[in-house]
Amino acid sequence: MLDKVDLTKSMTKDDYRKIKDPLDEQLSLLQRECRNAKIPIIILFEGWGAAGKGTLISRLIEPLDPRGFSVYTTQKEDENERMHPYLWRFWTKLPAAGQIAIFDRSWYRRVQVDHFDAPLSPLQLSQTYQEINSFEELLIRDGTVIIKFFLHISRKEQKKRFDKLLASEETSWRVTKEDLRHNKHYDEFLHLNDEMLAHTDTELAPWTVLEATDKQYAAAKMKTLLIQRLQEALDNRVAHAVSTLPSLPTSGTESYRPSVLAGIDLSKTMDKETYKNRLDILQKKLSRLHSEIYRRRIPVVLAFEGWDAGGKGGAIKRLTQALDPRGYVVHPVSSPNDIEKAHHYLWRFWQYMPKDGHITIFDRSWYGRVMVERIEGFCSENEWKRAYKEMNEMEESLAHAGAIVLKFWMHIDKNEQERRFHERESNPAKQWKITDEDWRNRAKWDQYEVAVDEMLLRTSTSYAPWIVVEGNCKYYARIKVLETVIQAIESRL
Repeated sequence: MLDKVDLTKSMTKDDYRKIKDPLDEQLSLLQRECRNAKIPIIILFEGWGAAGKGTLISRLIEPLDPRGFSVYTTQKEDENERMHPYLWRFWTKLPAAGQIAIFDRSWYRRVQVDHFDAPLSPLQLSQTYQEINSFEELLIRDGTVIIKFFLHISRKEQKKRFDKLLASEETSWRVTKEDLRHNKHYDEFLHLNDEMLAHTDTELAPWTVLEATDKQYAAAKMKTLLIQRLQEALDNRVAHAVSTLPSLPTSGTESYRPSVLAGIDLSKTMDKETYKNRLDILQKKLSRLHSEIYRRRIPVVLAFEGWDAGGKGGAIKRLTQALDPRGYVVHPVSSPNDIEKAHHYLWRFWQYMPKDGHITIFDRSWYGRVMVERIEGFCSENEWKRAYKEMNEMEESLAHAGAIVLKFWMHIDKNEQERRFHERESNPAKQWKITDEDWRNRAKWDQYEVAVDEMLLRTSTSYAPWIVVEGNCKYYARIKVLETVIQAIESRL
């Protein structure tokens, strides 16, 4: 692909000056309109070393309001970034609604510069392309505009620019040994870039190749295409009407609905003496395993969902009693705040993903999207229906990074929930645990049961399974959770 690009295209400085001001005025206007429309925008620049990424970024931001954009330069991963899933450092930099994030190199570094210097295995490369495409798709379907530029120059032009930089003490530091090696192996690097473009040039997130030999031409093309893409985004936002799939008829179909919860045996129990003995043994074992996963740098993600008063807190407490407090965090999930609402719904969970060797326990999780948000109408039908795929892909990404991912549904029946609610109301030490919202949610038990069954069926995978915990007996439930976590860690070790 790239070897067919005409790199002789140029524009005189006078011609560029004639169009610069109108283009800049249009960009400034579109930034304001996109901010008012709450459209998040990502603009990323990839390409050859010395191709002019910094120059183009400078020309891009010149007419923009600096309060509305951030520029990120993506270097090699530092130690902290290497200890997190690959995409974690980019999730943490995503723009809020109405903001612009500009990347001087981005998530593509891994399959471009880094892959050339330290080749990935075919499996790792395939997984990375898959994660990148999924990442961009879920952001775009949520309303983010992603514009991708690849700056292309010839081997001869790159060498000339390196020589010019090296000739001055003020700029020689900008040329590294890796840069010179890339120029020496230009044809190999060209093939690698062609492969990257072919695997990630999608209908939703296409690449634009900028012929960057002439800086005026490259800047004019960049600004013109940005204006076109941002205007399209605004037009689409105005014309957008949320489409929904036709609803299936419900009358007479209840008996055909696949169910998980209906087959759970809630009579399982355990006496107090057995519980205490098992608890002591399992907590000691988990304590030893916690040290081992820290030594081997294995991250663990545990998500707890379940009915109100289903026993999530009690199970989490018995887990953490066995853990070194320096090596885990419990993240309680409540309704998103204004900042979190301004980002993709998964953004707030990526902030807390554990680094290698650590454990994050989510008390409620991203699955609120397909339960409470679905039932209460806090998201559209389109949004919760595509969330199953998005959550599966996120968990697969965590698994690719080496994480153990377990998801627990703490299950009780309706009568047991009512008993626990009344117990909480009558106990002053526990009254804080019961709210009017709990009773309102209970009135929608049947709706939640349908949503939970679908969630369990569509998102229980080999790399991130759901474990339904029979919770009418708290002792039995806590022991099952401990045994499951221990078994998963031992299996990995």
